[in-house]
Amino acid sequence: MNYFKKYLLFFSLLLLIASCTKNEEKPRIAIAGIAIECSTFSPAQSDINSFRITKQDDIYKLYTFMGEDSVLRNKADWYPAMIARATPGGIVTRECYDSLVNGILEELKKNMPYDALFFDIHGAMSVVGLDDPEGDFIIKVREVVGNDVLMSTCMDPHGSVSHRLAENTDLITCYRMAPHEDSMDSRRRAVSNLIERLEQKQGRPAYKAWVKVPILLPGEKTSTRVEPGKSLYAGIPEIADSEGVTDAAIWISYAWADEPRNHGTVMVVGDDKEKVENGAKKLAQNFWAVRDSFEFVAPTATLDECLAAALKSDKKPYFISDMGDNPTAGGAGDVTWTLNELLKRREFKDPNGPRLIYGAIPGPEVVEQAFKVGIGGMVAGNVGAEIDNRYAGPVWIEGKVEAIRETERFKEAVIRVGSMQIIVANKRRPCHFEKDFDNLGLSPRTADIIVVKLGYLTEELYDMRGDWMMALTRGGVDQDLEKLPYKRIERPMFPFDKEMEDPDFNVVFIDSLK
Repeated sequence: MNYFKKYLLFFSLLLLIASCTKNEEKPRIAIAGIAIECSTFSPAQSDINSFRITKQDDIYKLYTFMGEDSVLRNKADWYPAMIARATPGGIVTRECYDSLVNGILEELKKNMPYDALFFDIHGAMSVVGLDDPEGDFIIKVREVVGNDVLMSTCMDPHGSVSHRLAENTDLITCYRMAPHEDSMDSRRRAVSNLIERLEQKQGRPAYKAWVKVPILLPGEKTSTRVEPGKSLYAGIPEIADSEGVTDAAIWISYAWADEPRNHGTVMVVGDDKEKVENGAKKLAQNFWAVRDSFEFVAPTATLDECLAAALKSDKKPYFISDMGDNPTAGGAGDVTWTLNELLKRREFKDPNGPRLIYGAIPGPEVVEQAFKVGIGGMVAGNVGAEIDNRYAGPVWIEGKVEAIRETERFKEAVIRVGSMQIIVANKRRPCHFEKDFDNLGLSPRTADIIVVKLGYLTEELYDMRGDWMMALTRGGVDQDLEKLPYKRIERPMFPFDKEMEDPDFNVVFIDSLK
């Protein structure tokens, strides 16, 4: 009898160990994505050299919440495949797209099977000869990993959500701030939602509500820094955090791509049908109700009017956004119209005149000259308009080299012309941050005027500004949307059809994969 009891005890212990081992098995989660914003109104094209490709364990460095000792990192066995990211630009070549997608699929195949996948995309990629690239991409991923894999997608609010993208993902969200100061928090939320569903064995949310909002506006008018964008997006948490709802999001979409999927969208996902449906409809109605209230995030005027205001102001540095050619929104970044106008101005011809920093313009030949002659040497040559010469041709500059700098990604120089300090790079070079100027010894806080190829200022530059205006200049992301040659967006659409009737805001429930 004692022997039998010992046997039962030993057998029970084995079962307990096996049970604990099974319970401790972590879900297998892959990470993959492609992120770029593409203007179809720019002559530029984005190729493989436009992308920064990160593979496998290096991907952890992209996410501040995925440190080795982080809670989320330790809740799963992670299999990062490949992330490709690029500064916004022109349409992606088909060769580049196929190469990136095939590369990701090959990386995913190495560690199958998976329980889940974190799909990190932007949502505004355009590809030559292909509509809805993110929809095409997610289907190709599904063909490899299978339909049983739980997928959580995080996007930029300037992306677009097609039916097939919505159908093939299970959890979907986007940032709630523009500028996107919450981009990392939003990715964390997407991953947390995914982990929670896996831990609680909830599987896919029962309902995914999709609502089209026929509005197409630029980010410079829909920033959450100001009303009505601020209040519109502030209304999301009330719905997203309610019982029975997993997440909720509003996509403004992307104004400079001429595709049928480009329009505002609302999605709410969760297990309570009534709350999901009502929440989606409420957010869509709120979006539509404030359509006439969207204004530019800063005062706008012609370049001459912006310069006149800056020269009169005692607030330094005075920022002027050259926003028609904003490379962070998809402009070519080499339109010379604004620089050409600045070089004509008598105020900046005297070296002792108002100090103006211009950042930046591509000019590889001038940069090479600068590196040859060094600091203090003189250079002369054409800059800009190699890609987008529709508004002005290459501009000839002659000046003194004040700084040179080389990084892994680019070479650049500061050329002094009169009282202007022109940042010239060997390729398209947005100036987003204070360090972009500091690294060249420019001390931007002491400048009188800073002209940047941006729309709304990034948070760093916004905090540094003395004052700020946005110049209505030309380029691939022209803010005068009603003059752009749209042919394929769905009509009616605000603001193009101002007298259109109010939409019904019919909630479409997107079927989950079987």
